[in-house]
Amino acid sequence: MSVSTNYPQPVQVNGFTCRNCTDVAYAKKHIDPAHPKSGPYGINAKDDPTVTNAVTFGGALQSLNGPAQSANDTGQARLLDLTA
Repeated sequence: MSVSTNYPQPVQVNGFTCRNCTDVAYAKKHIDPAHPKSGPYGINAKDDPTVTNAVTFGGALQSLNGPAQSANDTGQARLLDLTA
């Protein structure tokens, strides 16, 4: 009989994919097992070097790679007129 540290099939706990009991323990605390240094609910994600941007824009959209909210942004939603 072989003993494996990983589950034969991944399980889902709190929306996270878990492959072993350590991942399940993290997920029960709402910590992403793929990025445990991000902390619960990702509160330390900006300090976690293993987290990268999913999308990087180039060309005319490159200015959008910056922080989500600029100093001049009031926090209000921006509207896009699609009627034209």
